[in-house]
This record gives sequence, structure tokens and C-alpha cells, in this order.
Amino acid sequence: MEIELEKVPSRPGPGNGEEPETVVKPRVRMDELLRRPFDVRSMALTGLFLLAVFYTIYFMRSLLLPIILAWLLSYLLRPFVRALAGIKIPPLIGSGLTLISLLALIAYGISFLVLPAAGWIEKAPYSLQQLQYKLIPLKRPMEKVAKASGAIEKLTATGDTGNKPPTVEVKKPLSEQLMLQTPEFLASIVTTLILLYFLLAYDGVFLSKLIKLMPTLSDKKRAVSIAHEIEGQVSRYLVTVTVINCSLGLAVGAAVGFFGLPNPAMWGAMVALLNFVPYFGALSGIIFMTLGAILSFDSLSYALLFPAVYLALATLEGNFITPMVMGRSLTLNPVLVILSLLFWGWMWSIVGIILAVPILAAFKIFCSHIEQMEPLAEFIS
Repeated sequence: MEIELEKVPSRPGPGNGEEPETVVKPRVRMDELLRRPFDVRSMALTGLFLLAVFYTIYFMRSLLLPIILAWLLSYLLRPFVRALAGIKIPPLIGSGLTLISLLALIAYGISFLVLPAAGWIEKAPYSLQQLQYKLIPLKRPMEKVAKASGAIEKLTATGDTGNKPPTVEVKKPLSEQLMLQTPEFLASIVTTLILLYFLLAYDGVFLSKLIKLMPTLSDKKRAVSIAHEIEGQVSRYLVTVTVINCSLGLAVGAAVGFFGLPNPAMWGAMVALLNFVPYFGALSGIIFMTLGAILSFDSLSYALLFPAVYLALATLEGNFITPMVMGRSLTLNPVLVILSLLFWGWMWSIVGIILAVPILAAFKIFCSHIEQMEPLAEFIS
């Protein structure tokens, strides 16, 4: 067992001019904490509390999603609002201009990409037939393996081989599902935009109210320091990731367009959006680009050039550019990133997958500024 000793000044002695005595305060290391006996009751209560928190997050997802999304977008867009405030534009007007510009950019991107995407969707039935024809050279070895495995299953099969009655499963049509989910989706978008506007327009109001609740001046200074550092680092993380993903999408789109793949702008936008989801996004993008290239070119070997280019650029970005630009303070543990993607995807589906990494990064930055939670921040790094 190792114990670090920390010297803490005690109260001064009764005599005048006496130096304060020094009291040795033991600070127990992590290995000593792990050797202590565990309180089963405390662990059970902690487990029940965590289960209650997870259930609340899942049950209130329709309310929490707009709040968290607006909070993260406010960190991304706040530098633009402050830049407009620097040229004498009030935050109330600057926030509105920023949101209008963002919505206009999104609308322009959708209108620019909707025609190529609609063309791919329209020829999807014919493309599937063409894809099956082009994949025949790869399909024959797989059929041989399937026949061999089927023969093995017949030799090892036991029990009743009688015919079982077919099960009937009634599913709702896709149009009916979309009609049911559209009002909730639109309500979430409107709520997010309203919250985002007020978070941008009234920048610092919540922090000032929090400072007023602090009892001492040192607590006020500490709260201001933590809030500013968390805001600065989260904003830097989101802006940096957005710039890197857009640059990767531009590079991939230019590369595949140079080699002749149709609609390079659509592929570049797809790469930029999917790269917000680490690992799984790049894997999905490579699969989509492989299918698109096979459908666009007769030569299978030439079609595989495009996913290879995408893989090379994504590997360069993930292993060299992103760590160099972001630094160690904003890098995350890959295992925890995957677990976060799985957890938030299970909790909040696709939106949870998109928000998983920003939430983990914000939590890591928050833990790094709280002394008792610094080991957890180091574990997440």
C-alpha cells in the first residue's frame, strides 16, 4: 500500500509571530481504494439509481433530444454570433441571422442533392438486378460454401422434421409509419430551433444566474472558470470535427469525380455526414460507394478503385490528421466510443448515434475540470 502525504497548513498558534504548524494529511492512492471492502448496500443503491436514470433518459427521449441537440448546436454556432456582435450586431439579431443562414445552407444542400438521390432511388429495382448479374463471379464460391454447409446440417439434424404452420406477421405500411412519425419529427425540429435561438440570443444569462447562487467569491470564480473552459473546448471540438468531416467529404468527392464516378457532390456530402459517426459511418460509406461504383462501371476491378480511395483518405484522416489537429486533450478512447455509439443508438436510435460522440466528449471535458472525476476523464481519453 502506498500513501501520498500532503502538507496542509493548520491554524496559527496562540503566540504572536508563530509559524503555522504543518499537519500531514494522508491522500490514499487508487490501489488502496480498490483494496477496501465493498459495501453491497451502497453498490445496490448505486445500481438502482443508474437504472432509474437510464430508464428516465429512454422514457423522456422526445423531450431530452431537442434540448441536448440545441445545447450542442449552440456551442457550434456561438462563435459566429459573437463575431457578429464584434461588428455591432446585437445578439438577438445575430442569432436570427445565424439560424437563417444555417437553414438556407441546409435547404440549398438538400435541393442540390435531391435530384441525384432521387435518380438512384428511381432506378433501384433495375440496379438490384444489374448488381446481381455483376456479382455472379463472387456469388458462385459462396453458393458452393452454402451447399456444403447445408449438407452438413442435414447430416447433423435431429428431432422432428415435420412441417410447421407458417407464422403470419402483420406489419404497418411504410407510408403509414411515416405519417405517424412526421408530426413528432417536425415538433422536435421546431422545438430545437426555438431553444437554439434563445440559447444563442441570451448567451451568458444562465451562467450569471448560476454565479449568483454561489455562496463565496472563490466558488463564483471557479464556476466561471469551469463554464468557460468547458464551453471553449466543446465548441472547439465540434467546430474542428465539422471542418475535418467537410474537408474529408470534399477530398473524397473530388477524388471519385476525377476517376469518373457520377454525382461526386452527392458522394462527398454522404462521406461528410457519415463521418460524424466514427468507425460505423466510414464502414457504411465504403459499402455504399462500392455498390454505387459496381453499378456505374462494367469492370469490377475498376469499380473497387473507388472504395479503396475512400478507405485510404479515411485512414489518413482518422490516424494522422484528426489526432494532430485535435491533440490529446480532445481525443477519446476508441473502445468507449464504440460502446457509446451502441448505448446511445439503443437509447435514441439514429439521432443517438449522431449525438453519442459529442456527448462523450462533453462529459470527458466536464470530468477533466472536476478534481474528484479526473481519473474518469483520463480513462475516457
